[in-house]
Amino acid sequence: MAGRILVVDDDNEHRTIVEEKLSYIGYEVTGAASAEEALSQIQAVQPSVIVSDLKMPGMSGIELLKRVKQSAGDIDLIMVTGHEDMTSVVDAMKAGAFDYVTKPVELGRLADIVRRCLEEQELNRAAERAASDADEDVSREAVVGRDPRMIEIYKMIGVLSRNRTTVLVRGETGTGKEMVARAIHLNSAHAGDPFIAVNCTALTDSLLESELFGHVKGAFTGATSSRKGYFELAGSGTVFLDEIGDTKPEFQTKLLRVLQDRQFFPVGGESPRTTDARVIAATHQPVEQLVESGRFREDLYFRLQVVEIRVPPLRERRGDVPVLAQHLLRKIRQEMHGKARYISNAAMKRLAEYDWPGNVRELENVLTRAAILARGATIGPEHLSMGTALAMAANPGSEAPAPEPSGPPDLTVGAVIADHVEKVLEQTGGNKSESARLLGISRSRLARIIEKHDLDVGE
Repeated sequence: MAGRILVVDDDNEHRTIVEEKLSYIGYEVTGAASAEEALSQIQAVQPSVIVSDLKMPGMSGIELLKRVKQSAGDIDLIMVTGHEDMTSVVDAMKAGAFDYVTKPVELGRLADIVRRCLEEQELNRAAERAASDADEDVSREAVVGRDPRMIEIYKMIGVLSRNRTTVLVRGETGTGKEMVARAIHLNSAHAGDPFIAVNCTALTDSLLESELFGHVKGAFTGATSSRKGYFELAGSGTVFLDEIGDTKPEFQTKLLRVLQDRQFFPVGGESPRTTDARVIAATHQPVEQLVESGRFREDLYFRLQVVEIRVPPLRERRGDVPVLAQHLLRKIRQEMHGKARYISNAAMKRLAEYDWPGNVRELENVLTRAAILARGATIGPEHLSMGTALAMAANPGSEAPAPEPSGPPDLTVGAVIADHVEKVLEQTGGNKSESARLLGISRSRLARIIEKHDLDVGE
């Protein structure tokens, strides 16, 4: 791949060796003995990549990096350091370095980094050419997919948007059941009214009843005033009851009254109130089995199942992964104001081959982490970490337990690098050679990271 490289080092012998290696590969290479000389040559040379020593007399490599990023942000810098102290590395990465290598430089490793840097620049330019599409506002409520089963869901959304029928949405955890419910609401004549989503598993039965139906003053300890419930607050909008299969029969009886008579009693109240809200329920549970075991009222099931929509798991519609991944990445970029806007072919291949036990939610988690790790506009396979800490549990239909909070997360570059390396080691079962290959680093570099951060190398 053609490219202009500027090598900056006050060590003439080392600079000459690097220049000769990169020239032999086919790059157009220019040398500079100081950061000041490099700055004076940038306009004439117009390099795509600068390979710079970190510590030099006069202006340091870090200062050169900052100056270049201020005046020519499209130039990438690869930092070379004789001493791999954490402070220098972190400072370099924070300032925007593409990567760093340690002396004595492994010339093959440096050449690989330069090649990868130029490849990523080309991908970034492709992403810029598609910027008008990538920068469009992305609706958080959009349901995305081209699978024939998703097309049928779109048709059903259109039909249901014209009436007020109760709907039951079924599918594994993370498939996007709430997005389907929102789409029905937003395409209806009542889109201007509230859409209120309630996670039935997050509330106790008594609290769930109070939240939905409201309560009167003095109904229970702490009820110092009357309060309207969601069915009243929703007006003619939609109340979405997520994980309805996890509710108790006592609550189900009261919900059945709402669906049959459009009436409910506030907690502690003696006079019924009415509701015009539409009910859309969702569950990942096998409702038929719950009915057979007596854990779910059969009459309520039939009331909810006027129309049933089944959302397929992501592993059954792998063809949707590329378009869904690009959609999610645009949404992540808007929310995080990040740079990542493009997924390389190699990364997309990995995404398409994975089974996604956590479905769309897991895909969004993986892409969010990748967008943080990617230093440019392109997400590569080295930024992906599936089936680990950010993924859902491997058992479909269940979610990974949330870790107990232990203070603010450590988001320093060193911590992110260590975290990523540890996850790759976990994936490979502690195989250092395979881990080094996946990470794109040498075994000696991997060993230094393991030792520095006392990482768990597995079995």
